[in-house]
Amino acid sequence: MANGGPEIEQLIQLLARLPGLGPRSARRAVLHLIKRKDALMVPLSAALDRAVAAVRVCETCGNVDTVSPCHICTDPRREQSGLLIVVEDVADLWALERAGVGAVRYHVLGGVLSPLDGIGPEDLTIEQLLGRAAGFSEIVLAVNATVEGQTTAHYITDRLAGSGVRITRLAHGVPVGGELDYLDEGTLSQALRARTAMDPG
Repeated sequence: MANGGPEIEQLIQLLARLPGLGPRSARRAVLHLIKRKDALMVPLSAALDRAVAAVRVCETCGNVDTVSPCHICTDPRREQSGLLIVVEDVADLWALERAGVGAVRYHVLGGVLSPLDGIGPEDLTIEQLLGRAAGFSEIVLAVNATVEGQTTAHYITDRLAGSGVRITRLAHGVPVGGELDYLDEGTLSQALRARTAMDPG
């Protein structure tokens, strides 16, 4: 039990659930918030309340925004490229946006195929992707270079075979086992520029 009341302990436990934060880091973060209660804790609490009320998942691409369809999907400048980038998670979408990959559109799968974890095609947004595919000239499968990511990419490629849409993947500049959210912007930009075609089967 931490030194302090149950409210403080609950805050520590909740923060410890965040990625990259264990119990020690969460305890330090809570102490920092408490020391700067007026400058940090009060505005943070208000921002969290506003986010809970405002955050939406885009009905078109799966991005997180305060409107649905999101600002990316409704941006008219992105209609001309004809490029749809498919990612596993919203964090990957944000990483590509930070890298400045251009006026593209996205599709968030919500994960990858993983039979061992009981995740099949019906658990992802693959059917929605198939429904959107015809509206694009090229689909880039920007999934992580893991076994599950590559399995997912091949499954999607097979499902899109015969659609007439060009299907590519990021170049192998993305390290095997690497996750997009942890790569620097230069590596991501280069990988997108050097994308390669996906072969069915």
